[in-house]
Amino acid sequence: MPYGSADPRSRLATAASSDTPVTDYSGMEYAEFAALPPAVAVDGREDWYARGQNLVVGWSRVTGESRFEDRDEPEESVLITVDAPLTATVEAGGETVEVPGERLVVVPPGPSRIRVQGEGRVVRLVRTTAEDLVALAVNRDSYAQPHRNIPPFVPWPEPVDGYRIRVYDLTVPTLPGSPFRLYRCTTAMVNWIAPQEGPRDPRRLSPHHHDDFEQYSLVIAGDYVHHIRWPWTTDRTVWRDDEHRRVGSPSLAVIPPPSEHTSEAVDEGHHRLVDIFSPPRLDFSAMEGWVLNAADYPMPATADGAVDGVSA
Repeated sequence: MPYGSADPRSRLATAASSDTPVTDYSGMEYAEFAALPPAVAVDGREDWYARGQNLVVGWSRVTGESRFEDRDEPEESVLITVDAPLTATVEAGGETVEVPGERLVVVPPGPSRIRVQGEGRVVRLVRTTAEDLVALAVNRDSYAQPHRNIPPFVPWPEPVDGYRIRVYDLTVPTLPGSPFRLYRCTTAMVNWIAPQEGPRDPRRLSPHHHDDFEQYSLVIAGDYVHHIRWPWTTDRTVWRDDEHRRVGSPSLAVIPPPSEHTSEAVDEGHHRLVDIFSPPRLDFSAMEGWVLNAADYPMPATADGAVDGVSA
């Protein structure tokens, strides 16, 4: 992976990986919410949905006070109050927690209720076991059959002190020398990347690939070009043309393995992109100090105590 030497990802063990056993490819998934009517429109809120193999991503615009549909999920889900003027009330597991804006909330399994008020944007991440939300996803038909090259979903270990509502501040400093803020739970990882002011330097992009997991790139401000290239195999019938897709905000791109990809902020102004993975990324998690809430969520371990192929 040709990360620059200043990019912290250049230290990942996976950065040296090059040979990917692939026989077939899935294509990109794009959901340009700004150009689509909402899937749900109620007083005080509009919702859009798109999906990948393992997650449904909900994007909401809140303009007052609203209550999301009550849920009863078998696994953890995530709520993000993107903007400071928002507040949310989360009820789950016998708790009621008041959440300010600019927070990431992990909602425990079981019955839950979320109310929001104010002005701003909300993101929800729910496993694709939620059939009602899958049915609302703009690209639901793309996953009528599971996409190739992605292994079956396996949740990560339970939190060390049990399931409960957990709230994390998204305004804390980024990792030293990096624009990243990484959080994980049993079902997902969120990289709350610092905003980009003005265009990205086209001489300092970071094309890379993932062997066996999707990347959900959610553009919440500005304009980006997603540059995508698939490797060639001996079977020319599965080759795909390069893509250079410009998208605005809000939009979601689901990037399949093993495509080579990088995203470039373009034009002047304020840009922000959030990367999401399900389940959490093992390589990011294995880097000491990278995941800000790692103390709450242990990594998967093998019978001999090693961390899933990474020395413990």
